[in-house]
Amino acid sequence: MKKGSRLIDEILEHIWKLKERGSKSYARVIDAVNDKDAYEAMRSMEKAGLVSIRDDTVEFDKKGEERARDLIRRHRLAERLFYDVFEVSNKETEDTACEMEHILSPSVTDSVCAFLGHPPTCPHGKPIPRGECCLKYRSEYRPLVVQLKELEVGSSGRIVFIVPSESSRIERLASMGIVPGSIIRLKKKRPSFVLEIDETTLAIDDRIAEEIYVKQI
Repeated sequence: MKKGSRLIDEILEHIWKLKERGSKSYARVIDAVNDKDAYEAMRSMEKAGLVSIRDDTVEFDKKGEERARDLIRRHRLAERLFYDVFEVSNKETEDTACEMEHILSPSVTDSVCAFLGHPPTCPHGKPIPRGECCLKYRSEYRPLVVQLKELEVGSSGRIVFIVPSESSRIERLASMGIVPGSIIRLKKKRPSFVLEIDETTLAIDDRIAEEIYVKQI
């Protein structure tokens, strides 16, 4: 891929990430990219209908937002794949994801997403944009990462990530040893989910079991 195209993709990603933080600052995008060709690239992006720039504000046009969404989705799914499945270090995961986001085809991206169980967030807790496969929630593969409630009784799994509906719940779960990386064994599902972590047995309700994602082992 040409440097110019890679630079445009990098700029689109930075615009997306800043937008997630509530910023539309043109200057902050330029600073984040830190490339001498960024100004020229931004002008060409505006001419191509990817973004609109006014004063210090940069906004996505439809075509630019769709391209940025796809890039972010591929990048964050690649992070999940290499971090959770292959247990690669954070640094290597990030470097590999930066390459994978440019080469994954739409069908392969959907296959990776389905294989991982349609994860809602990347390893850093950032949202992964939904794809059509997530909406249909169908897969030819048995997902490697599933909600705790889908684990079979008697099976064990490593907690991969937790998506709590209440922010305070993370601390409460952590105090019980329910954190990413912990190995759990599901002992029963009714009337409550009963888990075994190390030598501790504890019970959680259905709603919490839906928020915990595990890799079956």
